[in-house]
Amino acid sequence: MRLVVVGRVAASLVLGSVLVSGCARFDDSASSPFTPEPTLHGANIDPKKPGQEQTSTTRPSGPCIDPDPAVVATCLDTTGGLVALGDGALVAERRTGRILKVAPETPPSEYARVEVDGSGDGGLSDLALSPTFREDGLIYAYITTPSDNRVVRIAQGGGPPKDILTGIPKGATGNHGAIDFVTPTQMLVLTGDAGNPDAANSPSSLAGKLLRVNSPAPGAAAEIAVSGIGVAGDICRDSKDSVWITDRTPVEDRLQRLGGDGAVTTAWTWPDRPGVAGCAAATDGVAIALTKGKALAIAAADANTHEVTSAPTLIAQDKYGQLGGATVGADGAIWVGTVNKTDGQPGPNDDRVVRIPPPQSGGTGPD
Repeated sequence: MRLVVVGRVAASLVLGSVLVSGCARFDDSASSPFTPEPTLHGANIDPKKPGQEQTSTTRPSGPCIDPDPAVVATCLDTTGGLVALGDGALVAERRTGRILKVAPETPPSEYARVEVDGSGDGGLSDLALSPTFREDGLIYAYITTPSDNRVVRIAQGGGPPKDILTGIPKGATGNHGAIDFVTPTQMLVLTGDAGNPDAANSPSSLAGKLLRVNSPAPGAAAEIAVSGIGVAGDICRDSKDSVWITDRTPVEDRLQRLGGDGAVTTAWTWPDRPGVAGCAAATDGVAIALTKGKALAIAAADANTHEVTSAPTLIAQDKYGQLGGATVGADGAIWVGTVNKTDGQPGPNDDRVVRIPPPQSGGTGPD
């Protein structure tokens, strides 16, 4: 989730292959929204920090301990969005409303909890850190309530959440949404169509839109930036003033790009509808979590034109099951949450948070 100026609907993008020209430089702005982008080299998935001696090559065994060292947390309920925080991440449990802090070699701990309606595809969909998180510890969340979908602000450990944007239509389906700060005073909100494609194209409805919320405080108003969103996936920002959007329509899944000039184009489409979900943007492409596709898709984009001209490459396919949220960790890996408990065939340690390294030069990532 990332940085840019928003505009109105336009034409179509292009999207493509694997990042084989070198290690992807993934943006960790989710954990530090407005600090300079570091250069990350993303293949170290060992849970030990660099320079820290590995004392054993054998992981402990037992309930909720995964033998795979890339797995950060296990035995969670169905996950929602996640956002990097320090050397770990905050992950949402969609149905329970819990926000958990997870990190390698550390048991998950509850950071906060919010009441949600987790029926259908609703619940706690996504998280964003306050631009001043280091000072205030505040989290923004996209949630489903018994009456609507909304954006709320949550303080760690106490007090009811503060409503920021309410009245986003709720349906039997299409309740998932995503949020991200693009400047310290502007948030983007991606809303699902609530099962009603007509509402997604109606200027009088907040459903099926990319919304611009200036000065996100209780009672904030929203401006429509993009219409026609289907089932909302995610929004992610790169360091080139682009915002990438994933969503699912009845005929295709798609990745769209919103440029710094306000034009939106379709970067890539998937007629086979693999279930595009969370995304994480790099300087040279986008990583997209797939649910039905059970993989992480890497779409390479031209550094100058931002076009994606060849099919996204799949990594970690069929290794962790269905993937939902995605973010970039401080280690340069793509951190993803699985959604096997409600939408797939869960294993004994599901659901999980997993680190997947981006491809190396000439490589295709983990098997």
